[in-house]
Amino acid sequence: MPSPALEETVKPIVTSDLVARGLELVPIPAVHVVMNAGQLDLFAVNRAYRLAGFGVVAERSPMIAELGDKIRSFLGSQQIRSDFDWAMGDEIDCRHYRVTIARSDPKFRDRCTISFIDLTSQVQTERSLRREMTTDSLTGLLNREGFADLIEEIEDHKASAVLAIDLDRFGRLNSCLGSLAGDELLITVARRIKGALRARDTLARIGGDQFGVLMSIDSDREEAQALAERIHKTLTTPFRLTGYEISVECSVGIAYGADEAGDSVELVRHAQFAVKRAKVNGRAEFYQVQDFAIARAQFGMETALRRAIEHRDLRLAYQPICDLTTGRIVSFEALARWTDQDGHEHSPTEFIAVAEESGLIVPLGRWAIEEAAETLARWDAANGGPCGVRLAVNLSAIQLQRDAIAPVLQAALDSTGLAGNRFTLELTESAIVSDPDRIAVTMHALKELGTKLAMDDFGTGYSNLASLQKLPIDILKIDRSFVTGMLADRDKVSIVRAILSLAQALGMRTTAEGIETNELAQTLAALGCTYGQGYFYARPLEADAAYAMIHSGVTAN
Repeated sequence: MPSPALEETVKPIVTSDLVARGLELVPIPAVHVVMNAGQLDLFAVNRAYRLAGFGVVAERSPMIAELGDKIRSFLGSQQIRSDFDWAMGDEIDCRHYRVTIARSDPKFRDRCTISFIDLTSQVQTERSLRREMTTDSLTGLLNREGFADLIEEIEDHKASAVLAIDLDRFGRLNSCLGSLAGDELLITVARRIKGALRARDTLARIGGDQFGVLMSIDSDREEAQALAERIHKTLTTPFRLTGYEISVECSVGIAYGADEAGDSVELVRHAQFAVKRAKVNGRAEFYQVQDFAIARAQFGMETALRRAIEHRDLRLAYQPICDLTTGRIVSFEALARWTDQDGHEHSPTEFIAVAEESGLIVPLGRWAIEEAAETLARWDAANGGPCGVRLAVNLSAIQLQRDAIAPVLQAALDSTGLAGNRFTLELTESAIVSDPDRIAVTMHALKELGTKLAMDDFGTGYSNLASLQKLPIDILKIDRSFVTGMLADRDKVSIVRAILSLAQALGMRTTAEGIETNELAQTLAALGCTYGQGYFYARPLEADAAYAMIHSGVTAN
């Protein structure tokens, strides 16, 4: 029988051997660690552990060096098992593991078994996918998602700003020159913008033709304005693409991190809000809180307007147009009016703009034509025959582009039994310029129905006089900006004379808008203007009041 001393000497060797053979059955790196006199010792390791390079001598083991504190903390706790992630090595040759520390025998508080599952391939794949998800494939810049992630990582948002850069005319260039040229332009623009940035600023492509810049602000907000000016300047030199020299302009919106009380990602959205004002003003603009409030109000108005159109809750008001020589009412201009369910009267300039932006102008325009036809039919019925006036209905440029107006008018004429010559349809110069060929076809189709066509707000747009001569326009409406205050302004008188001479040369009649005094009406009549419209005759009237005005023969206030 062996002595107790010999038994104590042999036991650890046998136990270590048994543990080592048990660990060899484990296909992943595994090690049995014990605590001896306050020091961690590698009691047994398997072959996979040795090949992993974790170190088989505790004093020189990188695993013990990095995980020693965790192992000691585990052994000193009541835990049975602990799992965590661990990365070993430098950034270039880094290995990622899922580490499990478990007690091999709960009776022994001084030992544990540690296993390592290699997740390096999985981590690299995830990072590669994440990189692809957050990188723009064309320019190699961060995309919108990657840009948002970068903003989220900023510690001090108050010292940062986001610039949204929108390229003007890119859609037109892309469609004319082709997508390959468009891609080349975007890559070249990205390089130029990057050249205007400081080393610590980050450029991203956050939309089809829109870039974003995240910049840090050192002292004051003028730094963002200065950067916007540098970006504008760097894009002024023409770009050479497929044999063309192309000028590219941009609109820049700025949002400051110090102004954001909510999610920092809103910086991007707010910078894009500012871009809208930049497009109008032609200079870099910064986000203002009311921009978001206005946008939300417009969306609310869009919803309410959609319901109002569906339920036909709008109405038309009618402003008389009079013969300047006789004072007789010859027609009424139908003007859309909207009072919501709460009794709030919405300005036409507001809800018409919302309708055009949202596409609701198409059903709104159809409603206006149908409502005007029904009103005129009621007036004729009340009069016992034609009441002697025409109705003028406005057509939006977007409505002309998206809807077939002639069939809509034909349906309204068929349903009411009216003739086409009872209507005047008013178009703006912008409507004609937007797509002259298509608009010309529409205008000729309307003329075939017998309608008269008027060009509204003449003199404020960019009409091509050669095109004007070819189009079947009957009436030029002189914009109120030339008529109001005309008697005290020689320049306005000269402009009005020129328009009247042009109309006479083209065989067109004229209507002067904004007449507010008898003296102004008489002067315009003397100059040769045909018709007049304005508060001197009447403000826009409800349908019954307009008919009463026809019936009574009253033509002025």
